[in-house]
Amino acid sequence: MLVHYFKYSLIVTVTGLLLAWWWGGNVALFLAAILAVMEIGLSFDNAVMNAAVLRRMDAVWQRYFLTWGMVIAVFGMRLLFPIAIVAVVTGQSLAEVTLLALHDPGEYARRLTSTHVQISAFGGMYLMLVFFSFIFNDEKELHWLGWMERQLGRLGKLESIEVIMALVTLIVAQGFLPADDKLPALLAGLWGIILYVLVGSVSALFGSAQQLGKGAGAGFVSFIYLQLLDASFSFDGVIGAFAISKDIVIIMLGLSIGAMFVRSLTVMLVQKGTLDEYLFLEHGAHYAIGSLALIMLIGMVSHVSELATGLIGLGFILLSLWSSILYRRRNGNDA
Repeated sequence: MLVHYFKYSLIVTVTGLLLAWWWGGNVALFLAAILAVMEIGLSFDNAVMNAAVLRRMDAVWQRYFLTWGMVIAVFGMRLLFPIAIVAVVTGQSLAEVTLLALHDPGEYARRLTSTHVQISAFGGMYLMLVFFSFIFNDEKELHWLGWMERQLGRLGKLESIEVIMALVTLIVAQGFLPADDKLPALLAGLWGIILYVLVGSVSALFGSAQQLGKGAGAGFVSFIYLQLLDASFSFDGVIGAFAISKDIVIIMLGLSIGAMFVRSLTVMLVQKGTLDEYLFLEHGAHYAIGSLALIMLIGMVSHVSELATGLIGLGFILLSLWSSILYRRRNGNDA
């Protein structure tokens, strides 16, 4: 029964919508519902990516992902993190920015939107490295796009090719920005690259120790990786939400409902073995991530509709799903 996987999501939905109605009446209820649908539509590829990582984690860390990870996703990434960004940029305290968000949401939204270049550079480079690390993997045996993917995979034999390509992409992207935005974008993008490399290095360290029977930190690092991935996906969603509502409480409630459904969908994909059955779904998710990273970098110069972003990501997922079905039909049980 699919309801089994989404029972907690349904509870969060009812609770969140009731709180929205209590906070602002029927209009707030409607806006929270719109935001929830938007978050689910934009984050379906995130669920597939989460499932690709989560299926390699043990049951304990999978449970932590759905519980503590949900708390971090809701209160950390969709409430505290935007407040922290505004606080860092303006030099105000977290308390001052929180009061600003509650009492003058228009000004808070303006200040958060003013950091869009840095946010896009940071998140875009982090997601771009996720994509490049998949594409330039010379050990990958299954190729969705055939010859092209095999050729790109061979480039993975070059040391740190994904980091080099990310740096080149960042340098080219910031070249299109006004003079005042070039340095902030460059620094933010470099921090995105540094964070990805750091997480990968720590993951490799814990993985080696685990193979030698020295500790079990790989699950924790994978958990952190998933939270960072979710943060990168949520950047544009949080900023785009201000086009629908300026009320930070309504935004948090709506996006939280969507985030909970994404997590439930992730668990369902893992427990039903969907990625093992539809082999190209993970490929589609990575191409969706690559497109999102590119859109975030383009968004530093020109606004890109959140609807277009969601449709492009969903398109890659549906194409990879259809390719997986055709592959199974051609290869039968051998698939």
